[in-house]
Amino acid sequence: MFRQWLPGLILALLFTTQVSAQQAFKEDVDYQRIDPVVKTSDPEKIVVTEMFWYGCPHCFRFEPYVEHWIKTIPEGVVFEQVPSVLNPRWTEHARAFYAFKMMGATAQVHKAFFDAIHIKRQRLTSLDTIARFVAEQGLDEDKFREYYFSFPVDTQIRKNKQTERRYGHSGVPAVIVNGKYLISAGMAGSFDRMLKIMDFLVAGELNQ
Repeated sequence: MFRQWLPGLILALLFTTQVSAQQAFKEDVDYQRIDPVVKTSDPEKIVVTEMFWYGCPHCFRFEPYVEHWIKTIPEGVVFEQVPSVLNPRWTEHARAFYAFKMMGATAQVHKAFFDAIHIKRQRLTSLDTIARFVAEQGLDEDKFREYYFSFPVDTQIRKNKQTERRYGHSGVPAVIVNGKYLISAGMAGSFDRMLKIMDFLVAGELNQ
């Protein structure tokens, strides 16, 4: 039993030691406290949540940083991406995200969807245009259309609206650490610094 969790403990200790050697970040300067705390998707883990929009160029540029960062997180920490619906016109992409998820196709199309919008300059802003993109990826277009307006997706969109009001953020990308802390790109100043603040707050949660 001891041998099973020892590697995770060592990794967490190394992660905490590395972060503690960094500059301490200040509340209301580098990040904001969320009050009251918002319930996370996994109370047994430290959950780091990125709110994003596929059409956001900043989210697109942040994506490689995220891909690198998730390879470094210790055991007991989980990362999730949640599509923002702060702006009503972002809802189409949020619906697409959850339809991809219901199809089990997120890993296949997530990056491709970002690239289609920001590199290929495709206007994927409606059900029909997104459905054509889905078909081009070799996926079932009819199934995508069915999921797009399904009850589970409707429910998730409503949940996101409520949760984002509790987070209190005004733009994307935004990162929430364990439902307690909000990090915005504006406050962080750069994506590199944003990751360091994430590490700092995660380390604090690990030490509790």
